[in-house]
Amino acid sequence: MTNLSLPRVKLGPIEIDLPVIQGGMGVGISLSSLATAVAKEGGVGVISAAGIGMLDPSYRSGFYEANQRALRSEIRRVRTQTDGVLGVNIMMALTDSGSLIATAIDEAVDVIFLGAGLPLKPPAEVPREVLERTEVAFVPIVSSGRAARLILKHWDRHYNRLPDGLVVEGPLAGGHLGFKRGDLDAPENALDQLLHDVLETVADYEILYSREIPVFAAGGVYDHADIRRMLDLGAAGAQMATRFVATEECDAAASFKQAYVECTELDLQIIESPLGLPGGAIRSRFLDRVSAGERRPTHCPWHCLRTCDPEQSPYCIAHALMSAKRGDLSQGFAFAGANAYRIDRIQSVAELMRELAVDYVHNQGEVYETRTI
Repeated sequence: MTNLSLPRVKLGPIEIDLPVIQGGMGVGISLSSLATAVAKEGGVGVISAAGIGMLDPSYRSGFYEANQRALRSEIRRVRTQTDGVLGVNIMMALTDSGSLIATAIDEAVDVIFLGAGLPLKPPAEVPREVLERTEVAFVPIVSSGRAARLILKHWDRHYNRLPDGLVVEGPLAGGHLGFKRGDLDAPENALDQLLHDVLETVADYEILYSREIPVFAAGGVYDHADIRRMLDLGAAGAQMATRFVATEECDAAASFKQAYVECTELDLQIIESPLGLPGGAIRSRFLDRVSAGERRPTHCPWHCLRTCDPEQSPYCIAHALMSAKRGDLSQGFAFAGANAYRIDRIQSVAELMRELAVDYVHNQGEVYETRTI
């Protein structure tokens, strides 16, 4: 494990040795291999539950059951290899988000990250008493101070508790973005400003509950200098996803990773996904055909996303992302953040974490004291 004098962060009942969360990347990009490697290095390794059931050979005969089986399997695989901090990323937009949350709680993961929608209602699949007694930390992912305020106010009023932390994600992130396309370049949506807004919102509730709520910055965080800047602005740490794709342990195919190494800044584009949201992606032949108006209708044996209309969608995003994950970028595409073009090689997770941590400490000429959040 990378063992350096960096700020340790307490997140609910757990302590994170290195304040780096490996972002959850859906449809098979961040599974047990990547999560295990990050957790071993003292960061938060994260399995994404989105589309995870497609890894199960029998998923077509029962997609939701396959999701639960696959998630359990990936969690248990990590647990046999490390006792490091393990998280699961669950999109609230998934039609079976409740059963996935229940599965993650049942498997006693350390953290559940809740994104792609506001987690305002407890899942029907999880009894309230289970939510109240579980030691799993809950961390919503937000894209504005307003969203953070809605969650904090609702949880305080209805559940007499607060989230254990928050991730604030700016418009330079990869994947689906929580902004309208025309708002991506607005000054008020720059990560620095979003972090300020969320920290300001959180401060009132920290006073009310007499405890701190760690906020992690995400979206465009690439290296040690970015992490340092976020910490200086008040963040407890950073969430990074794009950097972890170009690692030996990432669960995607080699050609998927190589697309990150070979892409240029001009290859990175904002697409309109079938869900009606903008997203950061690497240009591919598949996306070129979609942009030209080609439709790729497919029978939808399940309804995995609440906002998807299979009859109107130009293609199935789950199938496109799984094809890319398996290395066939002619039938899919890779989501990626705005800094993906800076990646020039595939490296091990240990090397990446050491690069982030060692450079951060020694290049700044100072050492941060351990902090308890």
